[in-house]
Amino acid sequence: MTKMLNDLYDYVPLKIYQDDKYFKFSLDSVLLAEYVNLTNRTKNIIELCSGNCAVSMILSTKTNAKITAVEVQKEIYELGKESIEYNKLSDKINLVLSDVKDVKNYFPGNNIDVIVCNPPYFKKDSTSYINDDKVKAIARHELLISLDEIIQISSNILQKDGELYLVHRPERLDEIINCCFKYNINVKNIQLVSTKDGKEPTLVLVKCVKGSNPGIKIRPIISIQDRKTFKNIFRKE
Repeated sequence: MTKMLNDLYDYVPLKIYQDDKYFKFSLDSVLLAEYVNLTNRTKNIIELCSGNCAVSMILSTKTNAKITAVEVQKEIYELGKESIEYNKLSDKINLVLSDVKDVKNYFPGNNIDVIVCNPPYFKKDSTSYINDDKVKAIARHELLISLDEIIQISSNILQKDGELYLVHRPERLDEIINCCFKYNINVKNIQLVSTKDGKEPTLVLVKCVKGSNPGIKIRPIISIQDRKTFKNIFRKE
């Protein structure tokens, strides 16, 4: 293991433990945390597929709500645990080592306000290249949980009007919309992100609301080219 302690982008003074053997937290996580809209009414937040807790730690700077992060891989869980302890966030973030499919055991009933998730992006099929490293493979491919299962589980534990925020690949947007409609958690807001001005988007951020009426707002594509900071990147759009 080659463990290191890095700055959590420009969310000073937060720092995050990472291991260069595994996937480090990425811009996807930062954008997801910035996309989430929290209010004074937000009391309970769950991060599914939390990795080393970058999203939860960023959210902790924006809210006093209780945050629970759920991660299935022990190697990554341990990094997140160390980061939470280092940043003295144990009173704000509860990190759980668990399969997302078992989350109902921790949160019975429909009482969660907000769920955030940066899930595995790629399906497993006969054409997939699966990394030989098990930790990387699980992070990238739907080996342990599918997009459909994540949305179904989210719908089961969210309260009425509770919100689910996802970051994903644009080519799976139709699947996201269909799954959300199936589980009564309609997509309400879509934000596409490109890495260069004028280029096709490489990420999509989606806000879904349980029990909402159909109808989607599609926001203008944002380019992250030459940006010095990602704080409040969506607030003026």
